[in-house]
Amino acid sequence: MEKGPLADRIVSCFDSLSDQLQHAARYLLEHPHEVALMSMREQARQANVQPATMTRLAKQLGYAGYDDIRQIYADAMRGAGTGFARRVGLQAESQKKKGDHVLAADMLKQLGTQIAVLSSQAELDIMVDAARRLGEARRIYCLGLRSSHSAAWHLHYILSLAGKHTVMLDGIGGIGADALGSATSDDVLVALSVLPYTRQTVEITDYARDCDVPVVAITDSLVAPIAQRATVALIVPTESPAFLHTMSPAFVVAEILGALVAGRNGDAAQEALARVDRQSAALDIHLQSRGRRS
Repeated sequence: MEKGPLADRIVSCFDSLSDQLQHAARYLLEHPHEVALMSMREQARQANVQPATMTRLAKQLGYAGYDDIRQIYADAMRGAGTGFARRVGLQAESQKKKGDHVLAADMLKQLGTQIAVLSSQAELDIMVDAARRLGEARRIYCLGLRSSHSAAWHLHYILSLAGKHTVMLDGIGGIGADALGSATSDDVLVALSVLPYTRQTVEITDYARDCDVPVVAITDSLVAPIAQRATVALIVPTESPAFLHTMSPAFVVAEILGALVAGRNGDAAQEALARVDRQSAALDIHLQSRGRRS
């Protein structure tokens, strides 16, 4: 198990804590990544204590509040870098002991839980708000680099099919961000980045905000750099038993946003998709299904 930055301090005073504080302290010891990425209320729920207990624990450890602890854990995660080589070693060790079937099942189980979390009323409200902003935007810029590129491009593709004017900021030769030169407050930038955060994504998001372009962020934490700069932040879980963080919840959010915007676009989306159908037929793009031979 990975050791959190306050593990030694927690262990040294653990026996002196009350039962409730011990529950909270055990959560910090056993879930260092979640401490950095999840809200205090969600951590308290998982630890089966009241949110106030997390605050009391922070004060017992010498801090003004629980946000101080979350910041320490977030800083530790950033300082640790990607850690992909170490993570694949841990995965291989576990996989060797438990077998391939267990790893596959664990990944699917965790993905199911993560996607279910996105269906809470609070998350749905945020998604609907983001879709409204995208639907009303004159132009939508989509940004995602490295592992975040595929989900960002998928959203760009869906919105383009539905007739929205979208621009994917991934130009060859490093000129992708140049397209933001004509962006205004009537447009929206959708920025997607998860830990380890890509520097260029953060810098482009900063530039967009400086130009008064609203930002819809899809990221893994409310303390993520692009979340702090966003008009609307959609938080997707990324923890995985595998060595690489999962992007599946981000894909789910992209597909939901695309569907909501298409529905809001109504007749315009229908006309745009009719043009796509005509072009596909004229160019014979798709294989046509054939009946089985008798």
